[in-house]
Parts: sequence; structure tokens; C-alpha cells
Amino acid sequence: MPEQSSVVSFLPPPMPYYLECGKTILHPGEQHPSRHQLRMFDWLFMVSGRLFIGEEKEKWTLTAGQTLLLRPDLYHYSIQPCLEQTAFYWIHFTAEGAWEEHAADEQLMSRPIRENSGPSPYTIHIPKYGLLPSPAAAFEQLGRLVALNMESGAFWQQQQLFNDLLRLMDESQRTTYASPAFLVAQQAEAFLKQNYRSPITNAMLGEVLHFHPGYIVRCMKEAYRCTPQDYLMIYRVERAKQLLLSTELAVATVAEQVGFHQTPYFSACFRKLTGITPMQYRKQFAKRSKKPDS
Repeated sequence: MPEQSSVVSFLPPPMPYYLECGKTILHPGEQHPSRHQLRMFDWLFMVSGRLFIGEEKEKWTLTAGQTLLLRPDLYHYSIQPCLEQTAFYWIHFTAEGAWEEHAADEQLMSRPIRENSGPSPYTIHIPKYGLLPSPAAAFEQLGRLVALNMESGAFWQQQQLFNDLLRLMDESQRTTYASPAFLVAQQAEAFLKQNYRSPITNAMLGEVLHFHPGYIVRCMKEAYRCTPQDYLMIYRVERAKQLLLSTELAVATVAEQVGFHQTPYFSACFRKLTGITPMQYRKQFAKRSKKPDS
């Protein structure tokens, strides 16, 4: 496998936004176009042949099954013409949200881009350069994506296929770089989300995950910078926000449905995280979510 020098990480929302795609076949003597300030990512997926391409001071010889993500803010160029018939898929997309390029490091891969972005924000990691984890699956999706160029009204299908490719590459990175502590934290997170309406203790987490409760706490702090109980409180409050805006349930009922069995404690936690009470939140934001009368 070629050495993977870096990863480009995206912090949604918003998600990276698909623009266009295609399949290019270059004959001997032809070459990839050189571009400066393209203002969109150029994602290449090699099918056959060799493509000689550079970006600023870095240079690559791409072969079948390899992928390269060219940045929108850097100059990329052809190093030399193709020596044989060369085929590759390409996708152009933009990213309005935060993104950065960094070393493919285990510690960075298990953390969000911004340290103040809250517990468990999902960061998408795409290899700058490397092998496709599942070439057959990727080429099948890319072929469908290109075929949809000929169909009208295919916007949502193309966006979904693009998201599937992002997921394929991201999950491959997480499998490669996830530390044991991060994997334990993910298991704890999944259990908390699935059972947040019920009372959950650290001892219960230990029994379910078959780890010492203290170790699970350390893993959560390392991965998400909060304890399991802190995470549980934050997640419950987020679910409460949705109920406050989408229903007319009483505050006490909302508290009960998201796992708080004492309304005063629910209100105190809610205010601690949002700065306002549940009723103030409902009055402040419910009006914005309703459509004006026609």
C-alpha cells in the first residue's frame, strides 16, 4: 500500500457538497489539465494506466486502484504526459464547513477539528492519497454516479451516491487508525444513545461493555473530552430540545421522556447547557420553526 502522508478532514454540518463528476480516458501523450485556484476539490479514482500529477511541491504517479484528493486552494499540474491509455473517474465537490489537511495520526483521527466543537462531533476523514479500500464497490458507485449525468432530476441520487463514497473512505480511515480507547468510547456512546431514556450508571456500562467503569470513563474523556454521565446529560438535553419545539408536551412530560425523572433537575441541567429554561427555549425558538400564516 502506498505511504499515506496526510488526511483531509471535514467537520459537518454542512456536509461536503457534490457538484459534478465524469470519467476521463487519456491516450498516450495526453495529460491531466493544470489548474490554479480551482475553488473546488478534485477527487481522482484510478481505473487503469498511470497518471503523473503534482500539487505544489508534492508529486505522485497514480496507478489502478489508487485515489488522490486535490485541494481547491493549491496549484495542481501534470508532471508529464501519459505513457499508456489511462482511465480515471473524477468528482468535483465543495466544502463550506470547516476542513483541514493534517498528518494521518491516530490521535488526530479520533478527535474533531475544533477543540471547542462539543462532545462527539462527527469528523469525516478522507485520505489525501492511497489505495481504495474496496475498489469494486467504489467503481460501481462511480459508474452509477456518471450514468446519472444523462438523467434529469437525478440531483438527490447523485448526492446520495457521493455521500456513500465519503462514508466508504471515512470508515476505512477509522478502521485503520482508531485506537482501542476510542473504540471503547464509541461502544459506550452507542449504548448511551440507545438507552438514554433509562437510568444508566457507570457500573452498568462496565457490565454491558465488559470493561472496568473507570477505564470507560478514561476512554470517554480521551475521545470526547467528557465523562459518560456528562455525555448522557448533553444527549438528553438535545433530545429534549427537539420535543420542546416539535410538540406541545408539558415540560415535566418532556423531562420524563428523555430520561430525567425529576423536573427541577432537568430544568437545572437544561439551563446549565443552554443558559435558559426549557420554557424560555420553547418560546424563543418555537416561533422561528413555525411557518407564517398564509
